[in-house]
Amino acid sequence: MNPLPIVVLISGGGTNLQSIIDRIADKTLNARLCAVISNKADAYGIERAKNANISIEIIDHKQYDSRESFDAELTQCIEKYQPQLIVLAGFMRILTDDFVNHFYGKMINIHPSLLPKYRGIHTHQRALEAGDDIHGLSIHYVSTKLDGGPVILQKSVAVLEHDSEETLAKRVLEQEHIAYPQVIQWVAEGRLQLSDNQVMNLV
Repeated sequence: MNPLPIVVLISGGGTNLQSIIDRIADKTLNARLCAVISNKADAYGIERAKNANISIEIIDHKQYDSRESFDAELTQCIEKYQPQLIVLAGFMRILTDDFVNHFYGKMINIHPSLLPKYRGIHTHQRALEAGDDIHGLSIHYVSTKLDGGPVILQKSVAVLEHDSEETLAKRVLEQEHIAYPQVIQWVAEGRLQLSDNQVMNLV
């Protein structure tokens, strides 16, 4: 089975990117990382890509006068690599409807909450303030609704009595590093199908 060609989009440290690189290296993930694209030139994830000899593209959103023009450039850049899956890994940009619709069904995101709870940012803080016993992560297809696309997989993490935002975030991130390569492998195996905005796991 040929490795699944993927492109990963980042804006920051790239720990989920690293988990993907590591799983490809140890052959538990049958994927080929065609490129890493960042909208920030100083994102540490770029160093991770360099260390793994992966092609790097930097498209600084500040150089564009609109979301539309940035997304148009991003589209061209992605299509140059012909990926079968686009993986958002801490990519901190709200994408235009045209961009999302163009790649719909081929683009996934990981979000640090049990959606539909806590869309957007500061999810760990919001879970603590709400007194939740359970928090976690969701991996979903990207749709035009922010953090509202069809959910593929969720992992729960218990909220402990003395948790801070940092300790809770650390435990959620540990689960993210396991779950994201797992979902990408499902795509590689042809196990996922999107039908009428519902995810079907063909197992």
